[in-house]
Parts: sequence; structure tokens; C-alpha cells
Amino acid sequence: MSFKSSQYSKIKEIYLKFLKKKEVAGKPLVDKIGKLNTFYLPLSEWIYSKYKKDNKTKIIGLSGGQGAGKSTITGILKLILKTKYGLELCVFSIDDFYKTKTERKKMSQRIHSLFLTRGVPGTHDVNLINKTLKNLKKKPFKQVLIPKFDKSTDDRFKRSKWLKVQKAPNIIIFEGWCIGARHQKDGDLKKPLNFIERKYDTNLKWRKKVNNDLKNNYKKLFNKLDNLVYLKAPSFNHIFQWRLHQEQKLKLTKKNKKTMSKSKIRKFIMFYERITRHMMKDFTNISDLTIFLDKKHRSIKMNYYK
Repeated sequence: MSFKSSQYSKIKEIYLKFLKKKEVAGKPLVDKIGKLNTFYLPLSEWIYSKYKKDNKTKIIGLSGGQGAGKSTITGILKLILKTKYGLELCVFSIDDFYKTKTERKKMSQRIHSLFLTRGVPGTHDVNLINKTLKNLKKKPFKQVLIPKFDKSTDDRFKRSKWLKVQKAPNIIIFEGWCIGARHQKDGDLKKPLNFIERKYDTNLKWRKKVNNDLKNNYKKLFNKLDNLVYLKAPSFNHIFQWRLHQEQKLKLTKKNKKTMSKSKIRKFIMFYERITRHMMKDFTNISDLTIFLDKKHRSIKMNYYK
């Protein structure tokens, strides 16, 4: 990883400035320079190497459980890939493509009440994601609008607040908790994993619908990825703790936004539990690069599969 010391200094400066904005209530992030050298720079170089194979737009998936740090990572990758390699990046989350509250309400009435809660496959507008990816790669390039989702109101922002992509991207980073997830065998759905499944999905209708969506339209969507990076948490319990920390940060930084209590978060992540646990076992089959995280979000190992 060779580049001029002046370029490294510039990257370090913008990286530290970016992280400073992420630090909340006197809780400094640990080992910043170590993370830059052993995690962010090698990951950026790996992504760049994929692009340089043919200089064509690449769609890189970034997946990992709730609170794993996907948004922070994509923000830093954007800075490094622009500064060091001169690449244009477009970064967005599958979360921003949740169906509107009205659409999910209709789903909950038509199929199963649990579809009112955003999160699982079936609650995203997959057609809109496909259309967006197609437009981002279209030549000649025209401005592309990407939706934004307001989690505090549990609904999509007005179109005037959507992200405007003005330049053709070299790299598209598509991040989200279930990116790349594969469906389970029907027999694996029978035993409920938690209170939500046990109490509200006694006939397996919700689980089967989610699994069927993964098997079909989500599989087609994820097949469009050129590569997938997976962030592996030490355990599902750590994902709960990270999600709790995420909510606490939101409470401190967004004074007027609605936030969830600890008990509500515990119940909320039950909706994500089945697929998250499955991905934690299936990661070698779905990812091209797996990053193993410790309990403090630090990268302890990177396994390259492709």
C-alpha cells in the first residue's frame, strides 16, 4: 500500500475530522489511526482493485447486523476512495428503500400483521432499488434521485429531501443488514426463534413469506452485486448491545426525534433475528470478504474469499 506521505497526511486529516463528528457526549472512538491503517486503507485498496480490473462501475454490497457500523464505514470509504484514487462513489442503504407506512399497513392487512414493522425482506421497495441501480449505471448519465427514510417517523421523506446523485459513480456501495442474505430450507422455519415468532406467527405465514421473498426477488437483486463485504459480529447479543448504543447516540444528537427504549429495541431486533443468525452461519457462502469484529467494533481479522 504505497502512496505519498502528503497524501496519507491528507487522508488522515479528513478521516479524523469525519470521526470527530461521530463522537458523542465525550465518548472518544478508540485506536483511530490503527483502524485507518489496518482496516480502512486495506479495504479501500481491495475495492479499488475490483474496479481497476475493467474500469466499469462496480456494485459493492456491505452487510452486517444492526449497529455494526455500516454507515460509518461507508462514509470513511467514500472519503478515502475519492481522495486517494479519485473515484466517484454513490452510497445508499437498503433502509432508505423501506415501503411507506401506508404500503406496509396494506401489507399487514392483506398478508400478516407483522409486516407493519419495517425491516424484513418484503418491506422494501425492490422494484425501486432495481430501477435506481439501473439508472446509476446508465449512459449517458442523468441525475438520479435516491429515497431517504425517516426512522423517527417510520416513513419515507418527501421527494424534495431525497439524495440527488449528480455524477456517474465509479463505485456504488449498497449497504444494509440483510444484503446478500440467502433463504432457509422450509424445515428450518418451523421452530420459532423468539417471542415474536412464537406469539404472532403461529401458522408460519410471516416467516414463509419473508423466506420466499429472499428466495426470489431479493436473490435476483443481490445477484447484481459485483462483490459483498460482510461484517461479522462476535454474537447476536453484541448486535443487540450495538443497536442499543446506536439508539442512545440518536437520543443525544437528535433532540426532537423519537427514540426507542431498551425493551422496545429488544423486541424490535426480534424481527431481524432469524435472518441475522442465519447470515452469521452462512457468511463464507455469501461474502467475498469477511471482516471479523470484536465487541468494541474493532476489526480483528479480514478473510478474503475472492
